[in-house]
Amino acid sequence: MSENVIITMIGISTLLGATGLAALLWGVKTGQFDDQSKFIDAARFDNEEELRDAVMMDEKKKARKKKKEAEINSKNHKDKKKNYMPAD
Repeated sequence: MSENVIITMIGISTLLGATGLAALLWGVKTGQFDDQSKFIDAARFDNEEELRDAVMMDEKKKARKKKKEAEINSKNHKDKKKNYMPAD
């Protein structure tokens, strides 16, 4: 290979490496890698049973929310059927 190609490849790889390092440092600085809920949950739920209970409560909460959304959607769907008038 010619000397120009090697210099270009070294320059591009250095630029890409510096970009990756800058992105990593930015992520660390802005807290992208912090998982604070992990530490909070570990302190709140010391044993396995409490953690299971918390997970079960979270699942129930999600199920209630989903059910409520389904009820709202079905109500809206029924309202649309009531207002429907076929063409003459």
